[in-house]
Amino acid sequence: MRVVAGLAKPQRGRVALDGEAWLDTAFRLSLPPDRRRVGLVFQDYALFPHLSVRANVAFGARGRDVDALLERFRIEHLGGAHPLELSGGERQRVALARALARDPGVLLLDEPLAALDAHTKAEVRHELAELLRELALPTLLVTHDYEDAAALADHVGVLVEGRLRQLGTPAELVARPRDAFVASFTGANLLRGRARRGEGALTAIRLESGEDLYSADEAEGEVGVVIYPWEVSVARAHVPDADSALNVVRGQVGSLVEVANRVRVRVGPLTAEVTAASAARLELADGGVAYATFKATGTRLVPL
Repeated sequence: MRVVAGLAKPQRGRVALDGEAWLDTAFRLSLPPDRRRVGLVFQDYALFPHLSVRANVAFGARGRDVDALLERFRIEHLGGAHPLELSGGERQRVALARALARDPGVLLLDEPLAALDAHTKAEVRHELAELLRELALPTLLVTHDYEDAAALADHVGVLVEGRLRQLGTPAELVARPRDAFVASFTGANLLRGRARRGEGALTAIRLESGEDLYSADEAEGEVGVVIYPWEVSVARAHVPDADSALNVVRGQVGSLVEVANRVRVRVGPLTAEVTAASAARLELADGGVAYATFKATGTRLVPL
């Protein structure tokens, strides 16, 4: 992000927008930040606390109609207020309005939701997603939270120590994570085991705990076993003939966390996601014993 904005220069690379090169190390070209059509929103929004909302937006207006910007971001009624008087969502809209006042060709968002508490974050995430759709402007977003990335981005690139591990839509990353890191980042359970050819088209995996699981993926040797919480069903007892899922893990219930109308249940090494009604019906409680079941087709294998 700093490279795109012109705040850092790589040893090699090229940055261009609509055919206009901003950086090309092969030709020793590097436009200064003020000549790049970039709107940058920092993690803490970097609003001037001594200035009003109107003055903050006008600071970068470059002749733009400040009133139109305030109206566009639904903050016209806050024009005389100061940043410390605003909610998290309101401060974000002011920061976006100020960034758009420069008439940028690309919008850069640096951890825009990181400073918010969980309740405010969910609300502001929804607002930001709507605003980005309305703006229809190329946007580069940096975040360490996959839930934010999936809600806000059309494509997600997973970077680890400066290297791109995987690039795809949020659905593609979940459907086929390339490695263990991507699987964990996207919210999966990750177990370790040794894979071998099983019966039919299935692969058998012996976990480090000694239990056997099955997957429709092909693999041999040491593997990561990937199971997403929504693929896991939970029961107080296991009746083999009544369940089509091949994989069964018996474990102690470690925690129950309510998220909206869902409950995340920890059963042994696995986290499952069930409806609140199911959790109540099962009478799950910390320290009790439960069974987590999941199908071979929902069990993915990745290299470690």
